[in-house]
Amino acid sequence: MPIFINKENNQFHLTNKTVSYIFHVMKNGELGQLYYGKKLNHRHDFSHFAAYHIPTAASCHGEKTDPAFSLETICQEYPVYGTSDFREPAISLRHPNGSSVGKFEYEGFEVIDGKERIPGLPSTFANAGEASTLIIVFFDKLRDLKLKLFYTIFENTACITRHASLENEGEHPVDIERMMSVSLDLSDHDFTMVHLAGAWSRERHVKERKLQTGIQSISSIRGASSHHHNPFMALKRPHTTEMSGEAYSFHFVYSGNFLAQAEVDHYDAVRIQMGIHPFQFNWRLDQGEAFHTPEVVMTYSDQGLNGLTQSTHTLFREHLISPVWQKRERPVLINNWEATYFDFNAEKIVAIAKQAKELGVELFVLDDGWFGKRNDDTSSLGDWFVDKNKLPDGIDALSQSVRNTGLKFGLWFEPEMISEKSDLFSKHPDWVIHDPERPISYGRNQWVLDYTREEVVDYMFERISSIIESAKLSYIKWDMNRNITEAYSAALGQDRQGELFHRYILGVYDLYERLTSKYPDVLFESCAGGGGRFDAGMLYYAPQAWASDDTDAVERLKIQYGSSFVYPIYSIGSHVSDIPNHQTLRRTSLKARADTAYFGTFGYELDPNKMSEEEKTEVKNQIETYKTHRSLIKTGDFYRLISPFASNETAWMVVSKDQTEAFAGWYQVLAAPSPKKINVLKLAGLDAFSTYHVNGSDQAYGGDELMQRGLPLPVEYNGVNKNQAERGGDFQSSVFHLTKKGD
Repeated sequence: MPIFINKENNQFHLTNKTVSYIFHVMKNGELGQLYYGKKLNHRHDFSHFAAYHIPTAASCHGEKTDPAFSLETICQEYPVYGTSDFREPAISLRHPNGSSVGKFEYEGFEVIDGKERIPGLPSTFANAGEASTLIIVFFDKLRDLKLKLFYTIFENTACITRHASLENEGEHPVDIERMMSVSLDLSDHDFTMVHLAGAWSRERHVKERKLQTGIQSISSIRGASSHHHNPFMALKRPHTTEMSGEAYSFHFVYSGNFLAQAEVDHYDAVRIQMGIHPFQFNWRLDQGEAFHTPEVVMTYSDQGLNGLTQSTHTLFREHLISPVWQKRERPVLINNWEATYFDFNAEKIVAIAKQAKELGVELFVLDDGWFGKRNDDTSSLGDWFVDKNKLPDGIDALSQSVRNTGLKFGLWFEPEMISEKSDLFSKHPDWVIHDPERPISYGRNQWVLDYTREEVVDYMFERISSIIESAKLSYIKWDMNRNITEAYSAALGQDRQGELFHRYILGVYDLYERLTSKYPDVLFESCAGGGGRFDAGMLYYAPQAWASDDTDAVERLKIQYGSSFVYPIYSIGSHVSDIPNHQTLRRTSLKARADTAYFGTFGYELDPNKMSEEEKTEVKNQIETYKTHRSLIKTGDFYRLISPFASNETAWMVVSKDQTEAFAGWYQVLAAPSPKKINVLKLAGLDAFSTYHVNGSDQAYGGDELMQRGLPLPVEYNGVNKNQAERGGDFQSSVFHLTKKGD
């Protein structure tokens, strides 16, 4: 991962096998962007990339003797507010005299072999030899402020990470009003913006819009990354497809309020920025203190959107997910929620566990309702003590009974929330985030605990630790079902309330860090009313996330397809649930539900004791199929083949790194009269010079044939071929296992 440095011209070139990122120190001491894209061969001097244009008469220029040098027209790396650039800045500060004008000048650089942890924040990691980190140092001499920009380039993926820090070495405090993690200027705006949007139960739907003059943005000010906008944005060229063309993507490794925007200026250049949302953000930085922004992952591809996906998946699998869980197979689990809701006792739970074990399940998860007096969602959050009315022998005894069946045992928690009807609230009403002079809004009959308070985090750590140890938990589902309103903390002074949202998520990260460090063998699955906090920050602590509360197989096609743009499919919580589906009332076959859920972590949300013997046999086969392929699903390269947002069909596949096997899924939502005469699925990622068997048959297909002409799909019913038809009706699906033919 060479980082070439031309000290004579103060130029920096980060490059590996696929990408180059080049910038330099300009005459005013700030950084100018020179190139970001496909790998360039290194040369000693890239000065000719610097393009200075004579600005218009209405423009300002930063150099009295050089009217061509205008920050309004120059591509910059980290623009500062207050001089001659009128686009939105990367950083804006409020100084003791009330001024927001800043000036940071280049001081030097440092190169690190590997990558250091960002204090208090989740981030990618790398050992020496796996990545190189460049640190650029600037100083504001008037205010004694040190600004550092961090760039890490990885050896085996087309990803570069960026973040920034600010240290106050002066005598007076300074207020940070805006501090982006990344700012990137590109010289043209001929891009389509791709992002993931939605709502509860329809998260991460793929949206596209062509960049236009002005600001296009996505964001969240809910205190969480949200169901509504994922902290991800990509720019693709107009003719870029899944498999070809140029594209850039930006992923925020953060779980709180965020802003991602593209600003197209009056010269048709575009400025990309991503970071903590400046709305309701103000951070007081006292003497000797430092502030660190969360990390942004930038990815470049000249092989389409799938190229972006595969590079990012590789980075997250190898440099973000905990090393403990990088290689371990995730257990097939069953969750009792849709089987029982709040209505259960020990006998009912053990009966489900026994039957699940016979079917091949490996982990039982007891969901909401086991604590306090929790018979519905109106009480007991915060009271993490077992409900002896439901479980008179306690949670430890139930865990032992479940483990005696041969299953591991896991529990649901919602540790960030509190119910008004709870012992905890009666003892600590001040632990609720609220404005004491105003009424508190309700959401799902609960309020939000103040995780800016260390004593709250300490209390939750003690309670969860105690249960992990006594019940010998192997798994925790960490839920979060309400966003922050009345954002005020009595523990913060009136001049510190702008710090609440960030301090809150730092408290969440602190609890995650303490629990995962003490119990590295406990598998955490993050959840937030389904997919309301499905982001890379959570992935650092919890290697899988519940993708959505909507478990309908048809809706999950879009949810899982969109999720795959950013997140390795082995991190996507995907289960087979009961029918009629509890969110849509749709009825789909057991086969269709499993065929969709295979491409994720896989599990069940139903009562196996209510199944017929035929259904139980089918479930046994499904679990065996998943166990056979889960290593491939975890480590293989993922390809999106047909988009559910553009077609009645959906298709995707996973290909092993050595191209010796693949696992593909094809889905058709609605039947149509007079189906296609030739119905094939074009595959991707195979060895064009090899042949493959499909689902163990003797028939062999050339890799080139499968990618160019396609794999024949089962024969569809067309109204007259009833005896020959292999499929028909709505909600069809097929999965295919391809194995390379031996020499």
